[in-house]
Formats: sequence, C-alpha cells, structure tokens
Amino acid sequence: MIDRGPGRYVAVGDSFTEGVGDGSKRRPNGVRGWADRLAEALASDSPGWEYANLAIRSKRLRHIIAEQLEPAIAMEPTLITLYAGGNDVMDLGTKIVDILAEYEFLVSQLAQTGATLVLFTGYDVEVSPILGPLRRKNHAYNDGVRLIAAKYGAVLVDYASFNAYANSRMWGPDRLHMSKAGHKYMAARVLDVLGVPHGITHRDKRKAPRGVRQRAREHRTWVTEWVLPMFGRKLRGTTLGDSLSPRWPQPVRVPPKKGLKKLIR
Repeated sequence: MIDRGPGRYVAVGDSFTEGVGDGSKRRPNGVRGWADRLAEALASDSPGWEYANLAIRSKRLRHIIAEQLEPAIAMEPTLITLYAGGNDVMDLGTKIVDILAEYEFLVSQLAQTGATLVLFTGYDVEVSPILGPLRRKNHAYNDGVRLIAAKYGAVLVDYASFNAYANSRMWGPDRLHMSKAGHKYMAARVLDVLGVPHGITHRDKRKAPRGVRQRAREHRTWVTEWVLPMFGRKLRGTTLGDSLSPRWPQPVRVPPKKGLKKLIR
C-alpha cells in the first residue's frame, strides 16, 4: 500500500494519536501510543524513516487546522495519519454537517501533499446510557469519513468495525481511550492496511467476570473520576491539552533498533 523505502511520517490529530491510555513515563507527555509503535515498525522494516507527531489531546478540528495543518505540510511528509473530529462530535450543540465540512477541508489540504493519507472512523464506545445520544452523531460522522476517504483517495482504517474493541481490556480507565493493548492492536491494524510486515501480536485475553457490586463500584468511580470532571472542563472551557506541546514536534530519525526510546534521555 505504501512505498517500503524510508520516508517521513507525520501524525496529526488529538488524544487518539497522541497516545493517551498507553502510559510511558519517560516519553514526551507521558504516553507512547500506536503512532510511536507504527513509526518504530516502519523504521525496523526499512531503516531511515523519520517521524513527527503533532497530535495533542482534546484538540477540536478548528485547533488542528490552526495549529497542526501548516506545520504538517511544511514537513513534506510521505505518510500522514489523521484522526480528528471525535471531540467535536462529543461537544454539545455541534452539528455533523459543520464537523464534516471542517474535516473535509483538513483532508483536502493534506491530500494535496501527495503523501499517503490514512484516515480513521471512530469507534462506537458503549460506556453508559449517559453518552448514548452521542452515538447517532458518531454514526453520521463515520459515514461522512468513509465518503471523504473515498473522494480523496485516502487509505481508510475502519476502526468502527474492529470487533476486538468489544473487549473491555482494550480500553483505559476512562472507557474512552484505548489501553496499551488497544494501542498495540491499532498499530498492528494500521501496518496491516499499509502492507508493512511487523511483529506486533495480539492476544484476545478477557478480564475475569465481575460481580454486580463490583461493576456498580467501578461505574460510580468512573462517573466521579472521569465523567463529571469532563463535563466540568466543558463548562469552564478548558481541556486536558491546554498546557501541552506536541510530543515529537520536528521529524526525528527513528533508530531501527530499540526504536524511539533510544532518543529519550
């Protein structure tokens, strides 16, 4: 699907691409994520790949257009991944027609680089009836992403159809971001779609069944520690990404052995 020779990979987007949920204390912003793993696999297969990751958690489409689009194009990438719009879908009062218009503008600009462009649908996370009304918006968003990917000749990773994510082990404590296992699986699926060989494996382990009381306690904890703070931030107009910078703001040569951790001091 892509030229196996070394190139330059630029990752654009929000928390999904930043790597939230895949904790790594020594890496920038304290996370690793599927995009780092993808870059490392590319370099392992074909030494010489460069990698930049501009994604920051909580960013909306308007932020990505204003803050990441121009730098990404200026890097002259040969491979771009873009996941964006999920936060806009979750915002109250937003309209799908407006979200998809911004999304298509972003895709159209990135497509003009001539790079291989990889887009993603959004997974339909079933976390609670509290967030149920957002599912219809997410379905409409995914339909739009599929049409836009076809229109601009982008590679589509249909995340929404990946049955492996029905396993709770693939999700972090907030139930909205992938766990380490989820990020590893995503990296493998993107590599598969691109036709790049890799050694990333996935074991479909299941968590032990939980009793009714344990599930109730976990649900109360989730609402208290994740849902209420999220809505509080929305009311205050703040986000978790306000004080963060891109993890890899400039292209770095990825060592084919030991990967990006070799660059971390």
